[in-house]
Order: sequence, then structure tokens, then C-alpha cells
Amino acid sequence: MGAPRGRRARTGLVAGWLVLVPVSAVAQAVAEAPRTAPAAEGRVIDRVVAVIGNQVLTLSELEFETRVALVQRGGVRAAEASLDEQTLRGALELAINQRLLVAGADRLQAFPAERSEMDARLKAFRERFEDEPALLAFLARHEADLEQLTAVLERAVRAERILDSRIRLRAQVSEAETRRYWEEHKGTLGGPYESVRDALREKLMRERYGQLAKEEFAQVRAGAKVRRVAPFAREALP
Repeated sequence: MGAPRGRRARTGLVAGWLVLVPVSAVAQAVAEAPRTAPAAEGRVIDRVVAVIGNQVLTLSELEFETRVALVQRGGVRAAEASLDEQTLRGALELAINQRLLVAGADRLQAFPAERSEMDARLKAFRERFEDEPALLAFLARHEADLEQLTAVLERAVRAERILDSRIRLRAQVSEAETRRYWEEHKGTLGGPYESVRDALREKLMRERYGQLAKEEFAQVRAGAKVRRVAPFAREALP
């Protein structure tokens, strides 16, 4: 049996604001998808890219988290796509937001990841690969293991739940608001109100959720100690 409609809608809203890159960017990355070149002799193979509170985030950790998100959104071929600076910058903002949300919950011992949800995330990620050896090969290429993968997925699950708990109710759009918007824009929307109501209401909810998410992240960042160590150097990218 599929998830209840309301749960799917909420998940979609959260995913829109704890997002790595647009789907179009993933598609472009998959189309290009050159193999990672081996490290040249004497090349710096890792470095710190940010300090978030008392947590240090390295470039290799960021790249792995980026590839996990790309696989989730674009398929297994995205695992080997070239990571450009724009993609990594977006991934860094995602990593910072997730860590700040989870760190706040940890202090309150709140929002643990539910076993059922973690099992579902791991299963969905595994299904992106042809078989278990292919998944393990992906992890080995990025010097990671199942424990690290689980940690990345768990942090994402918890961050989504935390954000959703704070703004979901405030993002609701009433029937009156939906109809008022339709009245103001019916000349361009086309069709009777009943035929566009659901899609229109979801659009308005996404817009409101997005604005509230921006405000929430700004508030979280305002009281946090976050230091980006240095801009990404082109030679540091695969």
C-alpha cells in the first residue's frame, strides 16, 4: 500500500527545501558524467570546507553527501557525474542547514529517525543500483561504507522531519485563499475552479512553505557559528 496522500505531499514540500540541485542540473551532470581522474602525485586529497559549530566538514565528506543526493534524485549514473563548483556550493548550503537543524534537535534529544523510515530510505537507495555489489562498489570508489551512507540518509530524514514540524501547519492554504487566487488569475489559469483547485492549492502551499523555510533557515543561521574555510578551488574538484 502506498503512503497516504497527505504524507506524500508533505514529503514533497520538504524535499523542495532541503534540496541539493534542480533536476535539470542533475540531468546535465548525468549527460556529461566523466570518470573521476586519479589524484596526481603531491595533490591535496582532502581539506576542510566548513566548520559548523563544533563539527568539521571536509571536502571528501561533502562530495560523498553530494553524490548520495544526486543518486537519490537522478539515478545511479549521477554517482559518477562531474561535480562543478555550483553543485558543491549548493550541497554545502544543504549540509550546513541539515547539521544545524539536527544539532538543535540533539540538544533536546528530539526527532530521532524512525526505524521504518530509515529502512525505507536505505531500500530506495539500494534499488538505484543493479545489485548489492554495485552499491558496494559505489561506496568503495568514494572511500565510504554502509555505516557512512546510513548516517548521511539519517541526517537527511531527521532534518526533513524537523523542518516540517516547524512550518507545515503554517504553510497550509485554506479553501478561501485558493479560490481567491483563482478569481484573481482565472484568465490565465483556464478551466473551471474545480479542475485546477488541487494543483493550485499545492502550488500555493509550496510557495508559502518555501518562504517559511527561508525564514526558518535564516533564524537558525543567525544564532549559529558557521565558518566557511575557503571557496572551492577548481583543482580540488573531480
